[in-house]
Amino acid sequence: MASEESRYSRKRGFGRVLFCAALISTLTAHPALCAGLPGRDVIVVTPGQEGLSSDADAASQGTIDDEQLEHRPLSRPAEVLEAIPGVIVTQHSGSGKANQYFLRGFNLDHGTDFAVHVDGMPVNLPSHGHGQGYADLNFLIPELVEHIHYRKGPYYADEGDFSAAGAAHVHYKRALDGNTADFSLGSFGYKRGLFLGETGLGTGTLLGAFESVGDNGPWNNPEHLKKLNAVLRYVSGNEKNGITLSAMAYSNRWNSTDQVPQRALDSGLIGRFAALDPTDGGKSSRASLSGLWARTDSAGATRASAYVIRSTLSLYSNFTYFLNDPVNGDQFQQVDRRIVSGGELSRTWKQGLNGREIEHVAGVRLRNDHIGQVGLFSTVARTRIGTVRDDVVDQSSAGLYYLNTISWAEKLRTQIGLRREFHNFRVASGNPLNSGRARDSLLNPKLGLVLGPWSELELFANYGHGFHSNDARGATITVDPATGNQADRVTPLVRAKGGELGLRAALFRGFQTSLALWRLDVASELLFAGDAGTTEASRPSTRRGIEWASYYKPLPLVTADFDLTHSKARFRDDDPVGKYIPGATNRTASGGITFGGDRGWTGGLRLRYFGPRALIEDNSQRSQSSRLVNAKLGYAISKKLRLQAEVLNLMNRKVNDIEYFYQSRLNGEPAAGVGDHHSHPAEPRTLRVSLQLHF
Repeated sequence: MASEESRYSRKRGFGRVLFCAALISTLTAHPALCAGLPGRDVIVVTPGQEGLSSDADAASQGTIDDEQLEHRPLSRPAEVLEAIPGVIVTQHSGSGKANQYFLRGFNLDHGTDFAVHVDGMPVNLPSHGHGQGYADLNFLIPELVEHIHYRKGPYYADEGDFSAAGAAHVHYKRALDGNTADFSLGSFGYKRGLFLGETGLGTGTLLGAFESVGDNGPWNNPEHLKKLNAVLRYVSGNEKNGITLSAMAYSNRWNSTDQVPQRALDSGLIGRFAALDPTDGGKSSRASLSGLWARTDSAGATRASAYVIRSTLSLYSNFTYFLNDPVNGDQFQQVDRRIVSGGELSRTWKQGLNGREIEHVAGVRLRNDHIGQVGLFSTVARTRIGTVRDDVVDQSSAGLYYLNTISWAEKLRTQIGLRREFHNFRVASGNPLNSGRARDSLLNPKLGLVLGPWSELELFANYGHGFHSNDARGATITVDPATGNQADRVTPLVRAKGGELGLRAALFRGFQTSLALWRLDVASELLFAGDAGTTEASRPSTRRGIEWASYYKPLPLVTADFDLTHSKARFRDDDPVGKYIPGATNRTASGGITFGGDRGWTGGLRLRYFGPRALIEDNSQRSQSSRLVNAKLGYAISKKLRLQAEVLNLMNRKVNDIEYFYQSRLNGEPAAGVGDHHSHPAEPRTLRVSLQLHF
């Protein structure tokens, strides 16, 4: 049943959108109404500070700078997000598919409840062919990342869809340290070429990057990865007063070795790195144009952004083998072709009232996804033999937000925020019975209290409402596309409520630590199953946990960090199948050390622990834990020449990247299939060597 807010008429809902947009435009056009400096959107928690700065709004937010990322060993681009305390990034398929993300007791699948942005553009894709909130970061070039702002919990008025568990904003560099050519070779046919360069253009700088990657991986069925990636950026001014224009293009194709059943490994039917369906794989592409504009004056700060993105995916998968079709097998193709457009406008201003400083932030964020095709097809060896669903979807949203921050005293600050969401869905289905329109809206309050900072301690209390959208096809469905039976519709927008108590402390020179106790209630888990083209049962859930993260800079060129998380995720309702949420994270830990500067030796060593998880609701089936160690070592032969080596899975641990428990059927097994653990192994010890030339 749709929420009460969804009953507002279109006229009333979009009238409010236009009114609020006009209000923001008025504030922007009349600086006399505003005063002060831009809002606190950069929260630096890099170790080495003398005490704490009064710029954080919660204990669980921060900034990862390029110094922390430069010497960090990475096996895949999205692993830059593992610099965020508590984030785990894995893969259960080929290297061109979006990664699996884990955070705060969530198996986030490919991105739901974790919002990711790159240079002001959203990465998560709603109503996607493979999974709601699909966040593919394979187009990311780690060497271009300048910093990552992260936030956890639904406490921030300027965060919208998919951000209930957290959000990450990746910012590319505005300037390079000269031109660079990087050539890499590695185990299993890995090869990479990267070129970075810049030149002056008018009053600004033109930056360019080109990347080419090939890889077979350790798989018996070679991955044959072919990735091309390009970025072109024009930068003028700075982050407070300037403009940035970016063009990006990315294409990728690969073969997949997906998760396999444990019984196939135990019987010797296949080896650890073998595939049951060697025709799985896919291809994807992404192209974008975007712009960022900022102006700061004595009256306040105005920021605007706009983007257009073209994204495609064709993905072939077979997770159950011969369970549904004992003759042709269960391979299916998921197709997604879309154009995403949108932007954001915000205004920040300050004023004084009775000796107190008040900061205001108002903004509007607009987005439209025109999904020209989102389909699910039955295939054999990548040849279509049937259509399950084939739809056209148009989905638009508007988010209006306001944040008020009052400094009541030197050590006391409060925040009150509101965010109003409007979402519209239109589905034109291959089956007219599943076509239709839906709309929904939510009002999300945000509250925060900050005590401090004192020189060594700062305390935080936060509460807020957030949400995630559900797949538009689930909001209009009436019949199961596979069986023709009646299907239940989903609520378009699902509310989440969360709270957090936390602290930050700088106990001694160069050391910072943060601690957060948090809870998050979600009205329902995800409902629409992209692999089946239909809906699944939903249950409300509660997650709670504790996070501890520390950074230490004992020497100018040495940084150490450590984080530990523990969470408990349970369904709230009574159901005899059990209360455990399958795949939900329970314990994670990460730690490492990096060292080095521009000359001499540089390096990094990291340990990541991913704890065991319940795989079904009664907790009778659990995953294994995994411990992985990665290392990186480099030497600057001269100012222009550097040699580097990475060793991934240094201890050559035979652990799994990810595990599931479900029914599947191999040839000759009972028609009902067999319940079993299905896993995708972590890659064995892998060596990569690179030569960097600076000119």
